[in-house]
Amino acid sequence: MDVSKVYGIDTKGIQNLKEAFGNNTKVGENHDMFQSLLDSAISNINTTNAYLSNAENEKIKFALGESESTHDLSIALQKATTALQYTVSVRDKFLEAYKEIMNMQI
Repeated sequence: MDVSKVYGIDTKGIQNLKEAFGNNTKVGENHDMFQSLLDSAISNINTTNAYLSNAENEKIKFALGESESTHDLSIALQKATTALQYTVSVRDKFLEAYKEIMNMQI
């Protein structure tokens, strides 16, 4: 399961985001903080995708009888579950912060 498809982010979309925010003429502390936050979020999604892919591969190996190690399967599944929960919680906190900022009175 590719999580980037769930969130509507693909490799082209990630590249577009990097270009849009990386080529900005305003260079400042806030821009650098946003760029590092964006890079961190992209890295988080890529790591989650890798764990989910590894878990899928382990399930397939186990189902086909290529692997008899339930230990490797359970570790891969737990890593994937934890990474996905973390990604979803970060997304939820980000949306919560966005909504709070949008409701601020100027």
